Amino acid sequence: MNKFEIIDESKWKRAQHCAVFRNCVEPSFCVTFELDITHFLKRVKSLNYSFTMSMIYAVTKCANGIEEFRYRFVDGQVVLFDNIDTSFTYLDKESQLFKVVNVKMQDSMEEYVKVALETAENQKEYFTGPLGNDIFQFSALPWIPYTHISHTNSGKKDNATPLFDFGKYFERDGKIILPFSAQAHHSFVDGLHIGKLYDSIQKYLNEF
Repeated sequence: MNKFEIIDESKWKRAQHCAVFRNCVEPSFCVTFELDITHFLKRVKSLNYSFTMSMIYAVTKCANGIEEFRYRFVDGQVVLFDNIDTSFTYLDKESQLFKVVNVKMQDSMEEYVKVALETAENQKEYFTGPLGNDIFQFSALPWIPYTHISHTNSGKKDNATPLFDFGKYFERDGKIILPFSAQAHHSFVDGLHIGKLYDSIQKYLNEF
């Protein structure tokens, strides 16, 4: 598990908001928006990188840069992780069932794409055990240019792992558009922070 610090809620500015949303029946919320991947797609193709793994790296890098996406509950306490790794679904072509693959974040996209693909291809199990707390979950739906998505609910209110999805990209007005969704626990993340994530990801995609 990555390093984290325990938050002193008596001095934490978000303590009241956290308590309110933590007791909600459904404490997480999901926002879907569009990303312009015109430049990014052309760039990763020129480098012969997997688009899916490249997107996971880009989003993880951006989300790690926003403090609110690194908060979690550990043993009932609020903690802030130094760094968050990745977990993603990967389709087994033979069985057409997905497996959940865990990969640590790497220093570069090139390194991450290589490690992620090797790990995914070599993993035989569909599930390797309970997911860690210090991950971002990813699930790509490359078959659907969706406008909305919802998820199963474990019923565990302290499950604060953000979940990121992206669908089938398509062309519109000369641009390549990707539907993207971000689900987060409202105890830690507000619409403001989803907005910051959107801005950060789009900037990264434009400049990579």
